[in-house]
Order: sequence, then C-alpha cells, then structure tokens
Amino acid sequence: MVAAESLRTERLILRQWRDSDVAPFAVMNADPVVMEYFPATLSAAETVAMIARIRAGFAANDMGLWALELPGEAALIGYAGLWPVTFEAPFAPAVEIGWRLARPFWGRGLATEASRAALADGFGRLGLKEIVSFTVPANARSLAVMERLRMRRDPAGDFEYPNLPAGHALRPHVLYRIGAEN
Repeated sequence: MVAAESLRTERLILRQWRDSDVAPFAVMNADPVVMEYFPATLSAAETVAMIARIRAGFAANDMGLWALELPGEAALIGYAGLWPVTFEAPFAPAVEIGWRLARPFWGRGLATEASRAALADGFGRLGLKEIVSFTVPANARSLAVMERLRMRRDPAGDFEYPNLPAGHALRPHVLYRIGAEN
C-alpha cells in the first residue's frame, strides 16, 4: 500500500508536513486555549519532535496526522488524521482519528470537513473496519465534531488515560467509535 501524498476537500488540502510548518504549528501548540484539554502546551522543540513522529508514522503505517492547508488563507491551520493507539486500553489495538486547529479557524466546520476526508481514506485506501476517537468529557468542541462525523459514544469503553497520573483532571476519557459500514 502506498501512502497518499495529499487529500482534498471542498476547502482544504490535507498534506504531508513541510519544514515551513514548524513555526505556525509551534505557535498553535503554545496556545493554552488550543491545548486546554491536553496536559500541557508544547515547546518549539516538542513541536519539532511531534512533526518527526508524524512523518515517521506516515512512513511506517501509511497513515498519520495530515497538515491542514486552507488555500488562499493559511498554509497551516492545524492537523487532522489517523493514528494508531499506542497505549494500553481495552479497545486497543485501534486506530484513532484526531484533529487540532489554530483558534482563528474554529467554528467554521473545518475540523469536521478534514476528518471526514481522513475517515474516508481510512475506510477506503487503508481498509480499516473501525476508527475510534476519545477526549475528556468537558471537551464540548471535540465531542461535537465526533457527533457530526456520526461517531457513536461507547460508554462501556470510557477509560482512564494511562499516561496521566491517577486523580489528574484530564485522566477520564469518553470513547466514540465508527465502523466502515456507517
């Protein structure tokens, strides 16, 4: 199987990462509002390491988190894509769909639009049977995207995120699923 070089939607290009993406991605990852439901903001060095992991993921798994370009407005507005679940969980092994956008691009349906393209790629080219997503219960924006994607909540699959210490406010997560037949 060959990894796609890019995907296109009505408004977006989902593409491989460029070196020129580091600076705007670092700004986004340093924004405490964007990172509200993550344990911490990311430094520039952590952002560079994340892009390296994403590139390696595409090379190893033919999937990853696509850089999102909004032609005519911005070369990088965030990411959306697929990622193997790498921690111990009752629902693993699994592939997760995730997204993150810079604040100026919130509320325009761009995360949903990009994620629909990533789901289609996962179920089509990659032949996946199911894709999951998860977040903290308070993350209303991401929960709304999951609902718009027609993902279904699996309350029996809710879990404690294992990479955070017991008692951490962001440790409880809700699980959503979607199958290829949806």
